[in-house]
Amino acid sequence: MSSRRTLKAASAIREVVSMAILTELRDPRVKNVTVTLVELSGDMRQAKIHVSIMGDARQQDLCMHGLKSSAGFLQQKIGDRIDTRYTPRLQFVLDKGVKHSFKVAEILNDVLPTDSDHEVEEGVSDDDPIALMTDLGEDGTDEPSNRTD
Repeated sequence: MSSRRTLKAASAIREVVSMAILTELRDPRVKNVTVTLVELSGDMRQAKIHVSIMGDARQQDLCMHGLKSSAGFLQQKIGDRIDTRYTPRLQFVLDKGVKHSFKVAEILNDVLPTDSDHEVEEGVSDDDPIALMTDLGEDGTDEPSNRTD
């Protein structure tokens, strides 16, 4: 279990690294990068930085090489911002969670029916709860009630 201090430091490292990548890093290989998570060891000497990179596998590899070569610069930025005994060594890890979520959403869009696939009764819209309730029977099914008042 991580201590509160470690979690705060990880959050600060995430903020510093993402802003440095966005505004100060001049490496043309590093683009379309999002820092998703920072895992910090208990002694705060190692930091795993999970990054999501948009693009194909070749662009991801180029970007990872650029990030690894700029690790010293990013460590310096962290050292300037966070006052700890040791500046953590940075290790970059490719986070494929975002790509997987896009793929799952794409599969769900292919499998699940869209609004145009199911028919809507004329005169009754899905947005009108009163009209929907009057169309339903007493027990909430589409069966009309046999009750006479």
